[in-house]
Amino acid sequence: MAELKEGDQAPAITSKDQNGSEVSLSDYKGKTVVLYFYPKDDTPGCTAEACDFRDNYQGLQAKGIVVLGVSVDDEKSHQKFVTKHNLPFTLLADTDQKIVNDYGVWAEKNMYGKKYMGTVRTTFIIDGDGKISHIIKKVDTKNSTQQVLDLINN
Repeated sequence: MAELKEGDQAPAITSKDQNGSEVSLSDYKGKTVVLYFYPKDDTPGCTAEACDFRDNYQGLQAKGIVVLGVSVDDEKSHQKFVTKHNLPFTLLADTDQKIVNDYGVWAEKNMYGKKYMGTVRTTFIIDGDGKISHIIKKVDTKNSTQQVLDLINN
């Protein structure tokens, strides 16, 4: 599949959230969606990113922005992560790796010389018409909300 670019239509998503409820990207038509992909629940970088969105969530909501997190962890793992860190937004379970593949963020990674497949931390900002307005490839986990707001406000 060709790499997604800004201006492309965002691939459709339907998945289960941390509560087992079905969520679709189309549920948020007319709203700006921050769709952020992260490697694993409750790891240091992923926790920093989720907590940054949590700490700035009210400000994002006030601007009409929806936050959706996606990883290949299952609903039970997401539920623990949400509870432990009091996350106020939806996490989608992509256990079959369909969403990470559709968005082109499932790739070969390298840690300590060991190659493996995993999720590349990436944030997509999707406008109310379902088009990708911005893609953040170099995510600053401790300042991810500010990265989003800097792009939306310009």
